[in-house]
Formats: sequence, C-alpha cells, structure tokens
Amino acid sequence: MGKVKVITTAGVLSAVLALPGCTSTHDDTAHPTHPPTPGASSSPSETRPSDRAENVAGETVTKAPVLPAGEVVAQTANASGNQEMEIRGGIKAGSLSVLVNCRGEGKLTVSVEPVGLSFPLECVDGEVSSTFNQLDLKSDRAHGTVRVTAPSRVRWAITVGR
Repeated sequence: MGKVKVITTAGVLSAVLALPGCTSTHDDTAHPTHPPTPGASSSPSETRPSDRAENVAGETVTKAPVLPAGEVVAQTANASGNQEMEIRGGIKAGSLSVLVNCRGEGKLTVSVEPVGLSFPLECVDGEVSSTFNQLDLKSDRAHGTVRVTAPSRVRWAITVGR
C-alpha cells in the first residue's frame, strides 16, 4: 500500500492547533506537520500553546463545517457521542480533508480507516473548538470510514471532502 502524508492546515479556519498523539496503526505511515504558532518564540519564558484548537468566530456545531474546495464525501452536524460514517465512493488517491467543530467539555477523537490515522480535539464548554486536517493519500481504497468518538456531553459537526 502507499504512504500517507498528513498536512495540518490551520489557515483555512484561522485556528491555531496542535495534534499531539496523531497515530498510524496501519502499514501506511502518517507524519503530522505543524505550522508555527504566530508570535511563538523559542524563549523558555513564553507560554506553550494549548493542546486544543482555538475558538473560531462564526463556527458552530449545528451546521456542518464548510469545505473550502472539493467534493463532500461524508458530513454530519449537531451530533453527540460516537458515530461512524462511510466515505462515499471509498478513499481516492490525493487529498482527503477533515473539518471538525465541537462544543462541550471532553476530548473528541477522529479516526480515518483503513489509512490508520487518528487525531484528538479537546472540546470546551461555552465555545466551539475547530480543526482542519488534510491527508495526501498515495493510493485508492475501495472503502473508507470516518469514526468520531466523543462523550455524550460533547456536541460536534464534521465534514470530510476530497
């Protein structure tokens, strides 16, 4: 099978994010790329950036995030708890985008199979946390699924596109 290249892009949603714990459990490999945090310094007195995405004005969990370009292949809004979605048409070589918004106290985890990618998103009460990830896939897979695991107190919305 081909290799998986992960590109983490915060600019689309204007969010600063970190993806600690990105994992690959399949033969494919995933390599997260983190853009520098604006204003970050190597000074030891600087405060470390949060391990969760920041609030993005205008984002919501009652509507699915808007895909900046391409075709939507899976989408859910105003969900809570765990859910698995089929990627319509399977996974194709090229870019696969995953946009997630969440609200409520707890950690949400998104897994993309069979590529073996998993990433967390820390959600908080009173605001919407957002993240955008893009995978550059080297080969097609006949089937693909996106699994969201979250506590029932966390509301979330997701859009997957290519």
